[in-house]
Amino acid sequence: MELRQLKAHFEQQLSPLYDSEEARRFFELLLDAFEHKKRIDLVLTPDITTPQPERWHAALEALQRFVPIQYIIGSTYFYDLPFEVTPATLIPRPETEELVAWILHDFPNTNGTLLDIGTGSGCIPIAIAKNCPQASVTAIDVAADALAVAQRNAQRNGVQVKFIQENALDAPAMEVRFTQQFFDCIVSNPPYVRKLEKHEIQPNVLEHEPHLALFVDDEDALLFYRHIGQFALNHLKKGGKLYFEINQYLGAETQQLMEQLGFSTVILRKDLFGNDRMLRCER
Repeated sequence: MELRQLKAHFEQQLSPLYDSEEARRFFELLLDAFEHKKRIDLVLTPDITTPQPERWHAALEALQRFVPIQYIIGSTYFYDLPFEVTPATLIPRPETEELVAWILHDFPNTNGTLLDIGTGSGCIPIAIAKNCPQASVTAIDVAADALAVAQRNAQRNGVQVKFIQENALDAPAMEVRFTQQFFDCIVSNPPYVRKLEKHEIQPNVLEHEPHLALFVDDEDALLFYRHIGQFALNHLKKGGKLYFEINQYLGAETQQLMEQLGFSTVILRKDLFGNDRMLRCER
């Protein structure tokens, strides 16, 4: 099948579900991933064909079921670095890149110590380790399958990160695991979407990304922040900083919680979309 014809078929089949620009972007991402070609190649060689039409048809069917394009391809970019993603991990978001940028601004070329709690694909600690090769970086997650993806991503990007399977909500286990360990920086992008907010979530996220990494009970939406905040007070060095990605609707509440726990300075920052999205808490 000619790729030019396949492009028209893709856009026609996806038009009831996605806008034309998004459908075009999906095709171009798959063109690069499946055929290692760009849009200009179709212009220069209009009769070029694909040797794997069945792979394209499977991708089209997946998109019609709202499977995220990153899962179909099996990879994405975060902070200009390539990352493997699977349904065991959340797909890294641009807002999280802003969080990484904030940390790197505060700790340029550091040889300090950093702990990422709830690492998922490993995007946060790997991006920091890549940009601060002298830093000592550790990351934990409760899910073994996510840690396996994160480990492969560290190898792919040529960085050293120590990955540990641990439950951030198990305070005694965390204390045993990190006895007498103190960090310059602790960061976490924990689950923060309340179940009452499910109606706002797009089908590609709601039906395919791991709910364990997304949702918290409405009755205790700040559960992870409370546990991680208390842990950070015990394991940050004096003057060390705790960074969070947060629920945009709970910015003031999360800031107040950190202040009540005893952090000396708590700064709330908006993302590029104008939403409350990040906290920095100084011990």
